[in-house]
Amino acid sequence: MVSLSADEARRIALRAQGFIGAPDRRAGVRGILRHLGAVQLDTISVLARSHELVPYARLGAVGREAVERAYWTDSHAFEYWSHAACILPIEEWPHFAFRRRVKRAHGYRWHRMKDKEASCRLVLDRLRAEGPLTSTQLGGAKNGGPWWDWSETKIAVEWLLDAGDVVVTERRGWKRVYDLAERAVPDELFHDELDDAECLRRLVALAGRSLGVGTRADLADYHRLKGEQVDAVIADSGLVPVEVEGWGKPAWADPEALATEPCGRHRTTLLSPFDSLVWDRPRTERIFGFAHKLEAYVPKPKRVHGYFAMPVLAGGRLVGRVDPAREGTTLVARQLSLETPKSAPAVAAALREAAEWVGCDAVRVERGGTPEQAAAVTAELAALGA
Repeated sequence: MVSLSADEARRIALRAQGFIGAPDRRAGVRGILRHLGAVQLDTISVLARSHELVPYARLGAVGREAVERAYWTDSHAFEYWSHAACILPIEEWPHFAFRRRVKRAHGYRWHRMKDKEASCRLVLDRLRAEGPLTSTQLGGAKNGGPWWDWSETKIAVEWLLDAGDVVVTERRGWKRVYDLAERAVPDELFHDELDDAECLRRLVALAGRSLGVGTRADLADYHRLKGEQVDAVIADSGLVPVEVEGWGKPAWADPEALATEPCGRHRTTLLSPFDSLVWDRPRTERIFGFAHKLEAYVPKPKRVHGYFAMPVLAGGRLVGRVDPAREGTTLVARQLSLETPKSAPAVAAALREAAEWVGCDAVRVERGGTPEQAAAVTAELAALGA
């Protein structure tokens, strides 16, 4: 069995996620999506939405409109349930047949329709006649109460999405745009012929490629599979059993990741908390020794690192956190913390690049983990002209 040091495993994971070596700029955002296999969506927008931050973290200052076009044009991608609500490469449509079958067998998600047959027929007829529509265009998403008080139309179209009759073809003003799956998914991919085992084998193999190396729990978490589903197909996935120093659990690696030594330039960047490099918190702590928690839903007085603290990656390590905000054309680090005093230049560089990307011409540090940390990063920003 192949044995890996903890450092080798970390470097393999970084390369697999696109953070070591020069990125394939010709493949661009679409190449990033195909390689990662899933890019998580989330409503929070501080610097930008998470699905924009993911390619930015790997490619640098790619235009935000270009990111959206790359995802949502030419039938390149679709939105469905993977790690969470995710943008997925359209080539993976057949491999989520197992999940669509589960949804259909369950019969509903959270809400039940008053007249399921009539409501679904109405949505399908509207989409067939009028083309892609948002839930608002279909008749409204809410009944007038809280956010979960969905209208009958919204319940119907979301159920049809789960079942695979409808597909999300883009986000428009953050609203899902629904279309008939038979029209939006290319003919050669529009089928549910693959059995569960083949679907799971593909998704476990894809998770292994995207992670580079991972435990059973890591592989399962990537597309939110069950551990026993991983167990059922791991032997046929093409992944190689390995031992990783300090992990204390069986692990598997992508054979291509083991074939060559990870080398090349490291990215210095802010990471979305929903980036697939860090979205699995136990894995992040195991690989990087970095405990991270999203505090957006923590009451403000109880937050430690801030509302949307973004890990800072530099030199293949997680070297700090920044909770950003924008005030006009100034990027504000409401709160930052450094793992060591030597992290100040990297944090400053990450802040300056992020500011330029979102059209800010200045950066201000509001507070640090200590006054000395805030002063150090402020001094580095001044040296960079930010």
